[in-house]
Amino acid sequence: MKTPRFVIVFVAAALALATCPRLAAQGSGNNYVVVEKDMVFDQVASGATLADPWTPFQFHANSPVAFSFTPPGLASVACLLSTYSSNYEYSQSFGAQSAMDAAFPNGTYSFSVSGHPGFTLALTGNSYPNVPEIMGGTWNSSGQLVVDPTQTVTLNFNSFANYGMSGAGSHEEIQIQTIDGNLVSLDQGYTTPGNPSPFASYVIPAGTLAPGSAYQCELQFATAPAFNTTDVSGDTCATVYSVTTYFTIVTSGTPASPPTITQQPTSQTAPVGSSVTFGVQFSGSNVGIQWYKNGLAYGGPNNNTGGGEVSINSVQNSDAGSYFAILVSSGGSYVQTNTVTLTIGSGGGGSPAAPSFTTQPSSQTISDGGTVIFSVGVAGSPSPACQWYFGGNALSDGNGISGSATATLVISGAGAANVGNYYCTATNSSGSVQSNTATLSLAATPDVGRLVNISCRAQVGTGGNILIAGFVIGGGAGSEPVLVRGSGPALAQFGVGGTLADPQLQLYSGSTVLGTNNGWGGAAAITSAASAVGAFGWSSASSHDSALLESMPAGAYTAQVAGQSGDTGVALVELYDATPSGTYTPSSPRLINISTRVNVGTGGNILIAGFVIGGSTSETLLIRASGPALTQFGVGGTLPDPQLKLYTGSTLLGTSNGWFGNLAVANAAASVGAFPWSDPSSHDSAILVTLAPGAYTAQVSGASGDTGVALIEVYEVR
Repeated sequence: MKTPRFVIVFVAAALALATCPRLAAQGSGNNYVVVEKDMVFDQVASGATLADPWTPFQFHANSPVAFSFTPPGLASVACLLSTYSSNYEYSQSFGAQSAMDAAFPNGTYSFSVSGHPGFTLALTGNSYPNVPEIMGGTWNSSGQLVVDPTQTVTLNFNSFANYGMSGAGSHEEIQIQTIDGNLVSLDQGYTTPGNPSPFASYVIPAGTLAPGSAYQCELQFATAPAFNTTDVSGDTCATVYSVTTYFTIVTSGTPASPPTITQQPTSQTAPVGSSVTFGVQFSGSNVGIQWYKNGLAYGGPNNNTGGGEVSINSVQNSDAGSYFAILVSSGGSYVQTNTVTLTIGSGGGGSPAAPSFTTQPSSQTISDGGTVIFSVGVAGSPSPACQWYFGGNALSDGNGISGSATATLVISGAGAANVGNYYCTATNSSGSVQSNTATLSLAATPDVGRLVNISCRAQVGTGGNILIAGFVIGGGAGSEPVLVRGSGPALAQFGVGGTLADPQLQLYSGSTVLGTNNGWGGAAAITSAASAVGAFGWSSASSHDSALLESMPAGAYTAQVAGQSGDTGVALVELYDATPSGTYTPSSPRLINISTRVNVGTGGNILIAGFVIGGSTSETLLIRASGPALTQFGVGGTLPDPQLKLYTGSTLLGTSNGWFGNLAVANAAASVGAFPWSDPSSHDSAILVTLAPGAYTAQVSGASGDTGVALIEVYEVR
């Protein structure tokens, strides 16, 4: 039985929202009567939050006078007087939202406040705000935000998306406090209607925090679906949905008078069902101690003299991990123990490995009705089992959800009911681990995410080895203006050698030639279109670089680049959506598929395909690299082991060395009309991903350094 997370009632000195997180507050009484449901998160890195593993959901009630409340259909619950805050309080923690909602359902709550008539308020709608996150800053390996107390520091965080939503009250609060709860250094809260806009940063003035000190911090967003100021004279009554993120700040510099550790904790190995205690000895009295597991606060802070410990009774696989403690003097100066580990087992034989995440899920904003992918990379032995969660509840397949028990979660036709927070757990016989939390948001905008540019650079040969780029226009009625370019000589400005001297560009619909160009000739229309779409400039009107500007209806097309005189060399084919800025609507035609088949070499002659996602929302794509799968079409000399890598700039986003019959990939391919891959053991590779607007490159090479013909495809998945 783990020690539960210690909960101290925090009272916000603002309009309608008295919240109850784990930090103590200073100041006057609250004058609020509140029933609240709170989602709890922790943060250990910039922009990365995860559901609190100990108390992910909390129910609170709070009042300055004697108070009881009655949940819908249940018995009355009395709040007890707290000697700490002198308020009447009730608090209960839950491991899942479903458990909290079963104990305290949504609906109409009856309030009974001493000395006042009874009244009711509705707690309905599950209007939980988005998860608060600190953005940027320097985070150390222990998951702490490091601050220089001699400098003025600005904490930046994400925006409270629904602050000031119609018909509800909103409250935003940030608080920084010493771990022992004795000193509140900083506290700022905004509440509607007094503060009509939220704040997204907070300044810590130089000299406010002490050097070499540690602070527990919180950032909370809260929404009150019902509130009034009339039922209890002088007090505000409210029902609240809140989301709270906790993090730790440590300051650089030499502490004034930190505790002295005389004996460090030690790593231990223990079998399942046994008991384990980690202890630390120190000199000093009234020292605050906070233990951490995997960078997250474990249990609550305690004041001790001479030593402190944390015990785990009936050890489980999930208890495996790293542990350390922070010791804080009464003045706030701190010292951190060594980090130790708990290993499950007897310590002998085999080579099991606890699960770990090699990649984390990313938050996404998509258009209503779109498809979104959340994925993780998982390592461990034996192979971990994955399980996705939404709002703290385990997901199952159905109703647009697939892959809920795999590393790739697919949500099709996403709507308002899917908006919220997702995370994945990975479990094997050596332990369990939880991913960072990713948030799904919807944006009501005509400027939806879409493919607006594709390009492919390759070595152009002759015959079947010329550069062939295919693309499909769909998604709406009418025609789409498209700029197609074939660059050879123009690549020299980027230091590319061996370029194709005279690229001939031909545009086809089936076997029908729609246009041919053997040199752009400085055409004003080409120059204007290239500038409008952001293409790099061509400086020589006499070069043999070629281009076509066409208005194209829905359909499938190919652009072919070859040496006009039969020569060979490196060339770049580019395709741009030339729809005038600001005129795109969801009913406009758009690029929905691109593909390029080339002979893949080594070094600078691998297949490099670039693409750009425009608009203001994320786009879900299926990216495939086919080698062996091309033999069904009679293609010879295929690349036997295409390795696919996805980049944004120099950052590697994902790698695939074989699709291995991945069901999500197969389903996505079928939904977009891609030709099927029939052999799950083939080394054809694929990445199914949701990407934010921006520029990306997909690279295909032989995994073993070999060469051959390969096809890269990028499909819009909606």
